[in-house]
Amino acid sequence: MKISATIVTLNEERNIARAIASLGCADEVVVVDSGSTDRTCQIARSLGARVVEEPWRGYAAQKNFAAASAANDWILSLDADEEVTKELAGEIVAVKRGASEFVGYDMPRLAQYLGRWIRHSGWYPDRKVRLYDRRRGEWKGDYVHESVRIDGPAGHLSGDLLHYTCDSVSDHLRTLDRYTTLAAQELLAKKKKVPAWRLAIDPGWTFFRTYFLQLGFLDGPQGFTLARMAALYTFRKYAKAR
Repeated sequence: MKISATIVTLNEERNIARAIASLGCADEVVVVDSGSTDRTCQIARSLGARVVEEPWRGYAAQKNFAAASAANDWILSLDADEEVTKELAGEIVAVKRGASEFVGYDMPRLAQYLGRWIRHSGWYPDRKVRLYDRRRGEWKGDYVHESVRIDGPAGHLSGDLLHYTCDSVSDHLRTLDRYTTLAAQELLAKKKKVPAWRLAIDPGWTFFRTYFLQLGFLDGPQGFTLARMAALYTFRKYAKAR
């Protein structure tokens, strides 16, 4: 089995070198860039990646384009702010060497938020299918929360995929504003009603679930901030949809 690693980028010069450096388990690295004005493409090429420039199609469509641009059918899809750990890379190499009965593999994703690794708050293990046979799987999701859907059995890897999220609350607020707009558009596209009571009740319930039921309090001050942000996400999504 040969594997192509794919990364979609836009102005990721801070992250791209770390992501590519972690991909020694792949046989090629394909970076699909949608118009970076920083050094993203230059850095990627200097590290041996093949860079394809393509206007932005949307999250799922861009990642499917990246998979279609790869030389191999087996795809390892990363975001630019992610990193394959040595443990996960070793498991992927073992998959390459053996005969697989699976058409895709999921893996746990461990996120760093405001300098802390988050192991609760509903953020871990956050399993994602990221290694898959493109002949039996593709990315789905027109707006937010895109994911790989595979047609067949999935295997499970135990090594972590590291995700470097927001370095500051300001970064998180900017991301939250963009994503809640997309989430509201998705609600409208699906013609889902948003009654006023959801604005009043759902944000509070989201905070309670994240901080208490999902043990966010064990994540320290970052856990409290995450719970507040989750509540704000819920409120803004519904308010924009209305």
